Amino acid sequence: MPLIKAASGVVNQTPMAWESNTKNIINAIEEAKKQHVSLLCLPELCISGYGCDDYFFAPDLAAQALNCLIEIVHETSGIVVAVGLPVRHNNSLYNAACLISNKQIVGFYCKQNLANNGIHYEARWFRPWQAGSVESIEVNQMIYPIGDIIFDLTNSQLQGNSQGVRIGFEICEDAWVSNRPARRHYERGIDIILNPSASHFAFHKFITREKLVVDASRSFSCSYIYTNLLGNEAGRAIYDGDAMIASNGDLLVSSQRFSYEDYLITSAVIDTDYTRLSQVQNKITIPSKDKTWRVSGRFDFPEIEPVLPQIPDIEPFEKGGALKEEEFARAVCLGLFDYLRKSRSNGFTISLSGGADSCACTALCGLMIRLADESIGMKRVKQKLSYIKEIQSAKTEEDIALALIHNIYQGTENSSTDTLESAQSLAESIGSTFYNININGLVETYKGLIEDQIGRKLTWQQDDIALQNIQARVRAPGVWLLTNLSNHLLLATSNRSEVAVGYATMDGDTAGSISPLAGIDKHYLRQWLQWLEKAGCEVKGKHIKIEGLKKVNSLQPTAELRPLEQTQTDEADLMPYEFLNILEKLAIRDKKSPVESYRNLHVRFKGLYADEQILGWTERFFKLWSRNQWKRERYAPSFHLDDLNLDPRSWCRFPILSGGFEKELQELREYVAGSLSQGSRKRIGF
Repeated sequence: MPLIKAASGVVNQTPMAWESNTKNIINAIEEAKKQHVSLLCLPELCISGYGCDDYFFAPDLAAQALNCLIEIVHETSGIVVAVGLPVRHNNSLYNAACLISNKQIVGFYCKQNLANNGIHYEARWFRPWQAGSVESIEVNQMIYPIGDIIFDLTNSQLQGNSQGVRIGFEICEDAWVSNRPARRHYERGIDIILNPSASHFAFHKFITREKLVVDASRSFSCSYIYTNLLGNEAGRAIYDGDAMIASNGDLLVSSQRFSYEDYLITSAVIDTDYTRLSQVQNKITIPSKDKTWRVSGRFDFPEIEPVLPQIPDIEPFEKGGALKEEEFARAVCLGLFDYLRKSRSNGFTISLSGGADSCACTALCGLMIRLADESIGMKRVKQKLSYIKEIQSAKTEEDIALALIHNIYQGTENSSTDTLESAQSLAESIGSTFYNININGLVETYKGLIEDQIGRKLTWQQDDIALQNIQARVRAPGVWLLTNLSNHLLLATSNRSEVAVGYATMDGDTAGSISPLAGIDKHYLRQWLQWLEKAGCEVKGKHIKIEGLKKVNSLQPTAELRPLEQTQTDEADLMPYEFLNILEKLAIRDKKSPVESYRNLHVRFKGLYADEQILGWTERFFKLWSRNQWKRERYAPSFHLDDLNLDPRSWCRFPILSGGFEKELQELREYVAGSLSQGSRKRIGF
């Protein structure tokens, strides 16, 4: 039939949560049926979950996935469904998609190009399938084709009927490489390409995905159905639920992003006659006579009425000119919500110092409640968190905040009234529970105990770092106690700029269950707080501003660990945050040497800072970076937000012990002094 109602289904899954994963998939199928969808594409590895890591090696995992598949097959009456799962075959593990037609498995397509960069390590667990290879696999005492195949679905009894609908696959990374399977699919007369993906969130990445999908539908004269996972699946990676359908170069529909639903269906009507016409008009190569790739299946696509031109909607938050700010808020808030419910914790506790980082963590928790309410409503929020008894009688977002968000201000003699007022005003504006204690006596007790043992008084002139750190560390036991009393998650408050240079106290401000800011730099974070106070996040057609941020936005970032008369600031301790952010990009993301980093910085900041300052800060960065890898190894799990991530367990590896760039920094000093010139470099000859 020329017109087919197809859909992309996104699901919020959890690794190895077999019952809930299967339930979400079956519910998505039922919803698609209600919408009279004939073809549904579900995400990559959605049965097992994408983030199973080394448990993919367990034989039981693949067996459990197949058991769930059999259960899902029984729920596919009257619909064609593609579902992702790991498949063991010939003592290898493959990342596969199973096509099911009307309660019958038709076959398995296996991923040919494995994602093995950034946060992805697929080649550790899976084997790539060889292009052009087709084999057989036994599942539940039946033999099915597996490999590089195209499914030809027809309502005719005749094999080779040219009127069948040809459906092929590209699984996520397959579509991101130059020699993609779609090239071969096109030569085989493809009608529809399904792309089940597990494509993690990064700022503005949805724009790249959309271009990829639309361009593929035009280049290969087909309809292209793209789907993705949704939510915080396994702890670090967030999936925005970005799904779309394009045909012959036109985007027909795109999904909501950052939904708090368990599943969403995004549908459109595609016209196979239209895409076939384009292929007839454009193909010039001779098709291969080999037909081993063709797998026949039965499905009677129903006759449907034509529809008006389909124009995708743009979400309100994408229209306001603050896309990165909105994406940061929505990604982290969804990540926090899923982390909360999947860990079955009762809320969040934050040591609220009144500074930018702890205020940002608190504001994000407050926004999480409002965005969840916008997405699924107050009733559903309470249902998803039904194990938290304290919120079940809540009437307002503030009622929920009072139970879910606990703040504690822990002042010393070095704390100012400004930061106390900042902390109090923010807690009041979002409705969190606020505690205020003074820990100066605890600090003095520890100092006295050590002074008695070493036989001298501790002084700021001689013991600066130790005296700063003891204040930060003394705060940890109290906030952990408060956290444990409520079965909360303790949020660590360090940002990525501090992570890069180790400007944090281990077991102090780094203490926590999760570190929501460790993927974002301080320079941007301060801008985001200003935006949240003055412009606000798009929620229910309104811009929700957090006016309680006014005080913190008026303050210079400071650790407040030295005596007040020393007027300590972060940038005086380190370097300007804007400079630090750009230097970090050059040195860590772009892997520039100290000399090359300096040259780029000199062009950017010449006239703003003296050469000596640029040199000094560059040296300081490289020394601090190499010295503090042990700290980065110990940070609480953080969310992946972009390719500047420094998490050594998922993105950026560096040795704990290294040469510390000693030779490279000497070359930098020589370069700046003018002793290093192009003509003086020695050359190796043979």
